[in-house]
Amino acid sequence: MGFTAAIVGRPNVGKSTLFNRLAGRKLALVDDVPGVTRDRRVHPAKLYDLRFDIIDTAGLEDAPAASLAGRMRSQTEAAIAGSDIVLFLIDARSGITPDDRTFADLVRKAGKPVVLVANKAEARGAEAGMLEGWELGLGEPVPISAEHGQGLPDLREAIIAAVGEERALAEDEEVPVEDAPLVGEDVDDVEDIPAYETTKPMRIAVVGRPNAGKSTLINTLLREERLLTGPEAGITRDSISVDWEWRGRRIKLFDTAGMRRKSRVQEKLEKLSVADGLRAVRFAEVVVVLFDATIPFEKQDLQIADLVIREGRALVIGFNKWDRIDNPQQLLAELREKTERLLPQVRGVLAVPISAETGRGLDKLMDAVMKAHEVWNRRVSTGRLNRWLEAVLAHHPPPAVSGRRLKIKYLTQVKTRPPGFVVSCSRPDAMPASYTRYLVNGLRTDFDMPGTPIRMVLRAPDNPYAGRARKR
Repeated sequence: MGFTAAIVGRPNVGKSTLFNRLAGRKLALVDDVPGVTRDRRVHPAKLYDLRFDIIDTAGLEDAPAASLAGRMRSQTEAAIAGSDIVLFLIDARSGITPDDRTFADLVRKAGKPVVLVANKAEARGAEAGMLEGWELGLGEPVPISAEHGQGLPDLREAIIAAVGEERALAEDEEVPVEDAPLVGEDVDDVEDIPAYETTKPMRIAVVGRPNAGKSTLINTLLREERLLTGPEAGITRDSISVDWEWRGRRIKLFDTAGMRRKSRVQEKLEKLSVADGLRAVRFAEVVVVLFDATIPFEKQDLQIADLVIREGRALVIGFNKWDRIDNPQQLLAELREKTERLLPQVRGVLAVPISAETGRGLDKLMDAVMKAHEVWNRRVSTGRLNRWLEAVLAHHPPPAVSGRRLKIKYLTQVKTRPPGFVVSCSRPDAMPASYTRYLVNGLRTDFDMPGTPIRMVLRAPDNPYAGRARKR
């Protein structure tokens, strides 16, 4: 990208709405309640022929540094420092407020090029408020409507004038993109199984109950205060993605809002936050579910883990706040026994004790993530599967139903991410669920697929004579 633009201003002036407009997608949560955005979000943006990175920031508020509003302000100041141009938004309907004047001084002291944007200019009587913008000393206000897409040509001209035509219109070099399989995409049924690719980017989402330490974990991995943290529960609202690299592997980390029990989620904003977190889970390849080790295995913890399994994502469990545990060895044995007992559908799932605050155990957590991702992508040849199936049937054949023995013809893997298998058998609707679980557990054990969801479909072989009248 040629340059980076940060959108700043006081709460509820339309920063996230403009961010979504320039990003071309509804990424940031938008609501009438002031202060929805808390963390800064970065995304590629497009404004006609301009290509740049856009940063959505929290609303600037005059508050003590130790308070939540003060920590949000420090995140916004970091965004201003890391940008090349600042888009300072004001509300044209309400005109200039004392907070606008205070934060205009803050932006001016940063020494970055500034474009003053008067949003909500489509409203009746907004012209007077827009003209008040001259008092800030940041140049001519650009009237726009982020919600309706009005005034964007004028915004384009103002950005070009601020950063310079040569930089604003510079063409990016095209980087060839490898054709990577999509999540859940089928693979060809071939005997030559390709080796696990360790160079392709990976998407990891961190989920859990409120105040489990998700943002703290990502900050410790990044070794910077990238995400807003604190003792208050429910700080994170948007699902924030951050690019990272671990041992040469490119990774996109997703921080998500804490997920409470559905019965307790009443406010519209929290519903939007949880829905945004669920989208992050569906987009991810590996999901790290953080349990609070001081109060583990709450009902909501198990429901979140079950959600990840039903979505077919690779699962890793992190027992966070391990630095607060007095008897770690005894508790770890108990937690692993409970994991096997309470999550039988992913037997052998990797569970790692960590401390997001001190950084203890994070290397082991990432090793577990890499292993889970490799298992999630595993492919077994049809020949190996059917040799295994022959031995299984000889040892434990399927039961007889209504006096007729069920017959299994063959077994093949039809997809990866997660592994999916098709069993060709007679009367698939009569096959007991217990025998299907027996086959799945056998595959998991004999082909080293611990902790990953395994899909198994029973299918009757094609009968060319089905439907024909019997000839005498």
